[in-house]
Amino acid sequence: MEPHNNDVNHNDEENDVENLGESDGREEEKWSSLSERNMSMRMPLLRKRTNTTSQIAVIGANACPIESLDYEMIENELFKQDWRGRKKVQIFQYVFLKWGLALLIGLTTGLIGFFNNIAVENISGFKLLLTNKLMLQGSYFKAFLAFAGLNITFAAAAGSLCAFLAPAAAGSGIPEVKAYLNGVDAPSILAPITLFVKIFGSVLGVSAGFVVGKEGPMVHTGACIANLLGQGGSRKWRSALLWRTFFTTAVVAIVLRSFIQYCWNGKCGLFGQGGLIMYDVSKEVSSYGSYDILAVIFLGVIGGVMGSFYNYLVDKVLRTYSVINEKGPSFRVLLVIIISVLTTCCAFGLPWLVSCTPCPTDSANECPTIGEIGHYKSFQCPSGSYNDLASLFLTTSDDAIRNLFSNTIIREFQMSSLFIFFVTIYFLGIVTYGIAVPAGLFIPVILAGSVYGRIVGRVFHSVSVLDTGLFSLLGAASFLGGTMRMTVSLCVILLELTNNLLLLPLVMIVLLISKSVADCFNRGVYDQIVKLKGLPYLEAHAEPYMKHLVAGDAVSGPLVTFSGLEKVETVVHALQSTGHNGFPVIGEPPFSDSPELCGLVLRSHLLVLLKAKYFSKERRLSGRDILKKFSPSDFAKPGTGKGLKLEDISLTEEDMEMWIDLHPITNASPYTVLETMSLAKAMILFRQLGLRHMCVVPKSQGRPPIVGILTRHDFMSEHILGLYPHMKQHK
Repeated sequence: MEPHNNDVNHNDEENDVENLGESDGREEEKWSSLSERNMSMRMPLLRKRTNTTSQIAVIGANACPIESLDYEMIENELFKQDWRGRKKVQIFQYVFLKWGLALLIGLTTGLIGFFNNIAVENISGFKLLLTNKLMLQGSYFKAFLAFAGLNITFAAAAGSLCAFLAPAAAGSGIPEVKAYLNGVDAPSILAPITLFVKIFGSVLGVSAGFVVGKEGPMVHTGACIANLLGQGGSRKWRSALLWRTFFTTAVVAIVLRSFIQYCWNGKCGLFGQGGLIMYDVSKEVSSYGSYDILAVIFLGVIGGVMGSFYNYLVDKVLRTYSVINEKGPSFRVLLVIIISVLTTCCAFGLPWLVSCTPCPTDSANECPTIGEIGHYKSFQCPSGSYNDLASLFLTTSDDAIRNLFSNTIIREFQMSSLFIFFVTIYFLGIVTYGIAVPAGLFIPVILAGSVYGRIVGRVFHSVSVLDTGLFSLLGAASFLGGTMRMTVSLCVILLELTNNLLLLPLVMIVLLISKSVADCFNRGVYDQIVKLKGLPYLEAHAEPYMKHLVAGDAVSGPLVTFSGLEKVETVVHALQSTGHNGFPVIGEPPFSDSPELCGLVLRSHLLVLLKAKYFSKERRLSGRDILKKFSPSDFAKPGTGKGLKLEDISLTEEDMEMWIDLHPITNASPYTVLETMSLAKAMILFRQLGLRHMCVVPKSQGRPPIVGILTRHDFMSEHILGLYPHMKQHK
């Protein structure tokens, strides 16, 4: 059984930037004069090195200060007393609340996922049916105006929501969520307004015909829901527990399955029969021979090369768009409209370049398709024929993928049409990602990969046993491996989408080959975006050069410490003059035999004491009096608000001369490492424990009890290689 407060203060620091190293000459002079007035504040570092790494990140189109989350359990007198007094009934209520919250998150996420699906299917369906109706009447220009007008309207609405209301909602959100789970927090990425724009912006963006997916934004949406319900409903919420995550996922699946089955009876408008198994290929024959293995290897190699090239171009496009996005919201919306016009012209114009194909005589489907979504779009073709390229362009991305995975007719699509569609989707997916709309990469990559796989399947058709539809699936897997580099999770996702366990060996092979080939050129697309945005992501492994350095080599200053009993003036000046979120507390005679490290006090906790004016006129210990005035919840992280700020606190000159006892709120057991510990080992420890501050203590006695503090930024390559440029040879 977990203690009651094991989760209470994981993230209870003030939401300020971690800038332990940022200080200029004027600031050092200020600290020097302050130190002369009050010797309680010390800077024991001999090396006044500063952290020069960027401590802001690009969220949406804005540069925002970032901070580290902290999962360390705070052990101070206040919380120890609360644990001792916790009753069994209260512990049961706490456990029930955790699981109830997980259930609520699953239900809400499932309902929003269903809403997204039904909204996209009906809005897109209305647009496509209107266009198809006008085309059948021969009103081609009216059909283009209706198609373009609706696309641009939806695109402008989605772009306006992102540009003016929530820039953090742009893109897939997966890089931000990935960084958050790594311990990086940034303003607005999980805010309620971001959730609102993510939901409706995603629906409008997909309905506008952009080559984007709604699956990536749903990941960000789920994270926003969990954050909103967790903070708004309970201060004891915790995000990284496996069993509750598993339970929540199961609830989402049940909710989606229930509502999707309800819609199969035609009660949801144009909503199709998709769902958890979106592209069912379970009926396909999955036997294969030696030639098929060679074809799969070929798929993996080429998919890895083209996937890495895709990432390279995405990086270049994002850097270009960042220049445009910096000019203001109006320019972001204008960029969205330009890409919408380009996408619309490609989708409506390119089908005119291909010849009509006679309808197959042995097809079970209606040809040409009239009044519904299907395989065979008439477009400009006469009766008895269809336009295969229009069947791919003038439909939703999900239906286009189903068409490509289909095995009804081997030569349903002409090779020329497949090449045109592949090149167009490949580059439209690249130029679309980065505009101010919620945009996922998963569906565009699957779409491009499935076309590529079908082309390869046609080439190997004479010697391969596998159906071209299965080649489309393997081509999608190769592109996913080449762009995202997530082999195990992609295996699970593809098997869930296609419902064919017999394909597992081939999917594993193609994913491993494509990932290995692509790794020779660059990193995964989400890793590149995390780096591009400036998010200080800590990898699971340490860099080789870190083994040649020790923890003491990476600390930077100036370090600001407090005495256990400190003057209010000193605390206020420290909070005003630094952005530090953690301060070492040093015990001194007569309250200790010699200077010793009492622990670490947090900025947010200091603000609570200052706000309550918990002072004394004499320099004395407060004892247990604090237990009568405060409860542990007073020091918990606030919900979705910004929390307490120094500007909100009003202090008189008399207050500034009083004393404040920091012992009761000091974390008496912060994680500490010797200055001689290898930097690689310290980094792994920092990451695995989810720390925000790591105290570095001296190895020998007779020195100040603390050498410095390591934060996330001190482990970044830019900081370390800036201090030791010669270490680049070990990189």
